[in-house]
Parts: sequence; structure tokens; C-alpha cells
Amino acid sequence: MREETAVGERAMTGAAVYRGMDQATLDRQYSPSSRVPSLGTYLQEYERLSETAHRNHPARTGIAYGPHSAEVLDYFPGTGPGRPPLLVFVHGGNWQALGRAESAFPAPPLLAAGAAVAVVEYGLAPQVGLDAMAGMVRRSVDWLLRHADRLGFAPDRLHLCGTSAGAQLAAMALLPGPFEGPDVSGRIAGAVLLSGMYDLEPVRLSYVNEALRLDEAGARRNSPLHLLPPRLPEVVVARGGNETDEYVRQHERMVTALRPRAAVSDVVAERRNHFDLPYDLGTRGTELGDAVLALMGLGGTTA
Repeated sequence: MREETAVGERAMTGAAVYRGMDQATLDRQYSPSSRVPSLGTYLQEYERLSETAHRNHPARTGIAYGPHSAEVLDYFPGTGPGRPPLLVFVHGGNWQALGRAESAFPAPPLLAAGAAVAVVEYGLAPQVGLDAMAGMVRRSVDWLLRHADRLGFAPDRLHLCGTSAGAQLAAMALLPGPFEGPDVSGRIAGAVLLSGMYDLEPVRLSYVNEALRLDEAGARRNSPLHLLPPRLPEVVVARGGNETDEYVRQHERMVTALRPRAAVSDVVAERRNHFDLPYDLGTRGTELGDAVLALMGLGGTTA
């Protein structure tokens, strides 16, 4: 991820770019690493914890769900009796970093609670555009549902979870077409959206767009906040207490937009930030973990 250097490399013109913010301020607002001492520490921990998850839990790895070389996933089967619910995890990384190798870390507590877990990889910018990324996530969901019997999870209990950039991609999968990839909008039992960006116009105006290369129409087409249908499945929308003001605003706008359309759990984990919030997925006794387990019918309790 280029966050730690990209913001400082851009010209500081002082002119207002978005909502009264100059370029440097807007770039900082969409650089969540500006709120933590070291982004690299979290990335290393993701990799280490993911290696531990694979070492301690059997998984089917490198399963191709589509034709692109990046369209692969890892599947951790549930260990309890019967067919468990499935949580499909879509990683973040500003649409230009990370993959399944660093993204299995949420699996252990979810497996312990009785879920199966799929970790999805997708193509990254600038080689892959945002429309195609969203299509890949839809294709992963479609593939998993078509192979539910072989994999052993309950197809009517698939829950889609994304963090940061992954939250935008997961939210796009909730929308009916026409988009790239199959329409899976009516086949997702519930969604978990963590620290997401749901209106991409300010993202388009920030340093992040150097890789995404969105024009105004592309940003609008990939902004789930503006495209929500009248009815949606139950959604957990969460953020850390330590997020930039723009991430807070994006979270609040999405919660407000979802409330007339779905049952919504609004979670603010005060002691978490943008990068460690996913550690609470499936962890009983945390507000996020309890909300997610309740969503999946695994005995959690909402606050």
C-alpha cells in the first residue's frame, strides 16, 4: 500500500477540492494510516496471523472461482454438525494491495463459533478496474453458492463481509444489476461492512485515484450509497473509534441510507481503528463480534 508516501508526494495547492478541503487535507482524510503509528506493523500482523490460521485449521486453498488469475479463494470448512453458515471475507487495501495470503486472520474465531469461512482474492488496481473487481466479488459469491453442497455450508446462510475497499465491493454485490458479473443480490443472507467508502466521488478526487483512474461516471457507478434498492438483507455496518472524519462521515451516511431498507446494526468500536477492527469478527464479547454472530444465527447478542 502506498498510503504512507502518496499523501506527502502530492502538491499542496491550498485550493479547495472537496467540501472545503484542500488536496493535502482530502488526501489525508482518505489515508487511514494517518491515524496509526505504523501501517506496516498491521500488514505484518495480518500475514503472521493468517499463516497461523492456515497452520491450525484445514483449508482448501487456491480454488479458482473465475477465469482471471486473481480469481481464487481459500475455503475453511465448518467443523460442527450439520451445514454451517458461511462468512465470505473480502479484504481491503485501497483496491491496490493485499490478497488472501494476508486475509485469513479473521477465520479462527468464526470457525470456533461454528461458521465456515471463505477468503476471496480479486484483481488489483491499476491492472484491474473497479467495475471488474466488483464483478469478481459477485462471481466468487455465485461460485460458492453453486458449490455449496460440495463445500458443505448452508447456501441460504451465506454472509458477505468486506473491510475498507472490500466493504465497497461487498456493498456493490448487494445491488441488483446490470453490473459486471452475475447478479447475486437476492442470494446473500446478510452483510458486514467495515470502515468502508460508499460514495467514491471524494475518493476520485484524492490520491487513491492515481491507481483507480475513475472518472466522474465511474465513481458514481461504483458508489453503493447512491444505488441502494428498496429492500436489502440485514446489515452490520461498523467502524473503529479511531478513524478519519471522512471515514466517519461515510459510515454515518451509509447507516442512514440503509435504515429504511434493511435491519441495520450500527457498530462503533471505540478502542479499534481502521486496521484492527476486523480482529473482532466472530469474537464473542466484542460489540462487532456479537453483532456478526447474531447476524449469522450463531448465538451472539447485539448491544
